[in-house]
Amino acid sequence: MTTLLGWLFSSLLMLILLPVLVLFVQVLMACLPARSPASAQGSRPRVAVLIPAHDESPVIIATLNSIRPQLLLGDRLLVVADNCSDDTAALARTAGAEVVERSNDQQRGKGYALDCGVRHLASDAPQVMIVIDADCQVAEGSIERLAIRCIDSGRPAQALNLMLAPAGSGLKVRLAEFAWCVKNRVRPQGWTRLGLPCQLMGTGMAFVWQDLTLINLASGHIVEDLKMGLDLCRNGKPPVFCPDALVTSYFPRSDEGLTTQRTRWEHGHLGVILGDTPKLLVESLGQRNWRLLAMTLDLLVPPLALLTLALAAAFVLSWLVFLLSGALAPALIASCGVAILGVAILLAWSQFGRGIISFSALMYAPFYAMRKIPLYLGFLLKRQVEWVRSKRDDS
Repeated sequence: MTTLLGWLFSSLLMLILLPVLVLFVQVLMACLPARSPASAQGSRPRVAVLIPAHDESPVIIATLNSIRPQLLLGDRLLVVADNCSDDTAALARTAGAEVVERSNDQQRGKGYALDCGVRHLASDAPQVMIVIDADCQVAEGSIERLAIRCIDSGRPAQALNLMLAPAGSGLKVRLAEFAWCVKNRVRPQGWTRLGLPCQLMGTGMAFVWQDLTLINLASGHIVEDLKMGLDLCRNGKPPVFCPDALVTSYFPRSDEGLTTQRTRWEHGHLGVILGDTPKLLVESLGQRNWRLLAMTLDLLVPPLALLTLALAAAFVLSWLVFLLSGALAPALIASCGVAILGVAILLAWSQFGRGIISFSALMYAPFYAMRKIPLYLGFLLKRQVEWVRSKRDDS
């Protein structure tokens, strides 16, 4: 009986260890000496920049001002003012953008806004459509780099999407910035070094126009970007990472805004892990679609806080089992997992996180993870399944 219990527990721990190993490989590959980015080939295609916006009047002008100087004659800049109750539409028109106003109380969410924008653009379709969120700043030259990368590869291209802590932010927000850097910079960079695709990140996404027919945009899914990337990969169009194109935004200052944002992202991500990962693994292995398998393995890596909590719980429980039953294998597996995760986080911090948080602040990360326990309990007890806009500082 003891042997069977140890074997079952060891098998469970191996499932927890898998995302740790994926994270470790991604970080290790990202830390290798940087390669010079491939130079863009060919001429810049005609683009349309699509901005879904819901009550974004405090930030929409700054976003448009970061994009308009990068556009050429024949390009289009479209704002979809989706179920807005403020003057987002009027401000966008004043700033020189095309505007479509959409009002539908039953179909709410970014996916529906994107679908509305695509249908509007279809009458004069571009070669490449780029999606930018309404609260983002687009670095100079990023539109051109994204568009050319998209056309050259014949695949969706994803810019480097970073969220930054506002000046004067506390430790909690700076830790969140570091975790975001690991998720959106380090991990896709590591996968790219192996020639593997990345996930779509919601903003800074470029699509060859014809490829939009491969996916269903009209959705209220709270992590529509993850779903789009996986669906495109299924159809032979895995997204490619374009780190020399940069899109940035800021975390909300308010606790309410942070909580809403994290709940939407993390509940959505966990829902996709539990609901889609088993069939994605079967599909990718059955069809020998290794790019889809790589995206599925990447999807298996949960938020760093949750991974830390799960591994810490497994570590404590496995050594308790050893003390009670003498089963050593689970304790050794859990200990290896803790060590590998620790090395991965330290490597990522040493190469990419020194400018974000100090080493002493990094040591607070386990306590930060514990403060997120209610968020994960909320996933089990009352999962968020509908899109909810994050409260801005000015809202």
